[in-house]
Amino acid sequence: MKIFNAEQISKWDADTIREQQILSIDLMERAAKCCYDWLLTNGFAQNQFHIFCGKGNNGGDGLALAALLLQNKIKVTVYILETGKAGTLDFQKNLQRLHKLTTAIHFIQEGFTMPSFGNDTVIVDAVFGTGLNKPPAGIAGKLIEQINSLHHPVISIDIPSGMFADKSSKNNPVITANCTLSFQQYKMAFLFPENEKYTGQVYLMDIGLSRKFEEASSSVYELMEPGLIKALIRQRSKFSHKGNFGHAALVAGSYGMMGAAVLSAKACMASGVGKLTAVIPACGYDILQTAIPEAMCAVAGSTHINEAIHLQGFTALGIGPGINTNPETRNMLFHLLSNIDRPLLMDADALNLIAMENASNKIPKGAVITPHPKEFDTLFGKTANDFDRLQLAIKKAASLHIYIVLKGHYTAMITPFGKVYFNNTGNAGMAKAGMGDVLTGIITGLLAQGYVLPEAALIGTWLHGLAGDVAASRFSMEAMQASDLVQCISEAWTLIKNYSSE
Repeated sequence: MKIFNAEQISKWDADTIREQQILSIDLMERAAKCCYDWLLTNGFAQNQFHIFCGKGNNGGDGLALAALLLQNKIKVTVYILETGKAGTLDFQKNLQRLHKLTTAIHFIQEGFTMPSFGNDTVIVDAVFGTGLNKPPAGIAGKLIEQINSLHHPVISIDIPSGMFADKSSKNNPVITANCTLSFQQYKMAFLFPENEKYTGQVYLMDIGLSRKFEEASSSVYELMEPGLIKALIRQRSKFSHKGNFGHAALVAGSYGMMGAAVLSAKACMASGVGKLTAVIPACGYDILQTAIPEAMCAVAGSTHINEAIHLQGFTALGIGPGINTNPETRNMLFHLLSNIDRPLLMDADALNLIAMENASNKIPKGAVITPHPKEFDTLFGKTANDFDRLQLAIKKAASLHIYIVLKGHYTAMITPFGKVYFNNTGNAGMAKAGMGDVLTGIITGLLAQGYVLPEAALIGTWLHGLAGDVAASRFSMEAMQASDLVQCISEAWTLIKNYSSE
């Protein structure tokens, strides 16, 4: 699913109107009808609605929704934010229609006081849409604050008022919605932690926008979908042998951190790799040989990895989980980086060692790194907000010619060519130690099998999150652990392969 910016969304509406030979107000009616149907399907028919509208097209959506509710004998009161200017043409048409259905229309001006509402009240926010280009101020800002002070369910139409569609809204007054009924596709703003408390649960409404426009228009941002992932997965020949699926090396573990190596190695094996060698310190030898009998072990140090890694025979290398930041480990890492000539994934302490030396330029071109936000900030510098962090990641991926998997609820996979894919699997139960080690193992195993970037990162992040969803359903988000997720990778593979868009 492509993710368009506010300008593209406006053009999408205009192209739909021309292509389908409809009026703009007809498209507004479609949007309102989708919202109306959702409200009835979700049990709101007995509630009383208080709909707050601006004078733009988002407000027009709110007026059209009010008319549908009134025509079906549902109680509605409408409040219009008075700006001293006429509304858009479609807003004005819908207002004229509404005057024929009700007198319960109030204009919000300076000094407006929010009335008391009954217990069955639902607030609908239709004040500002995706066209908002500056923070709400004055009466508008006060109105948002007053709505947020209410103790009633709030449903935002398309986007919570005060939120920008494709840039940070930090320090803006923004509606805190319980649900957001958004049209056709996710907005960029919905994919960042800083906006979670405002959007609530997001529901997409298909209002029949032009498929031709969607297919012909390019977008930097894309939300991954199961069909994309399934199409990337290769079929295995029945005459295959282990040599056809690569030999991965995982450089992981140190004294007290061998669990990271175990989790990563188990996940690597579950990715489908033919062979795995875990490069570990001697203190973890018995642990690895016992926990993962399928993997081979190579010892490179006593309590931490401090010896050169021999790359001959490996088709891909993953390094970082639990290796610690010992100076001798640092020397090993930089020696490896200067000699590697095959697919490489760097995570965890490998990234911390790079950051300690301010040596991001030492990351080999074509490598993939998998930082969480704190590791990213340590490596490349702090930013003011989630949007700025993403833009910095895009810049660094291009300048260093690397792939960045920036972990989070919607993990962002950033290519050196400016394309960003957001992952749509996973859950809050994955906010636990060891989950990143599992992802390292999966992607390393895919690289070893010959999947190129970005395909290995796309499949890996999707598979990782989907296994997390399986684990959450089986063990609960609270109780699930990284080791549970590893056990669910096999079921995640099956779900991907069995996916059908029909």
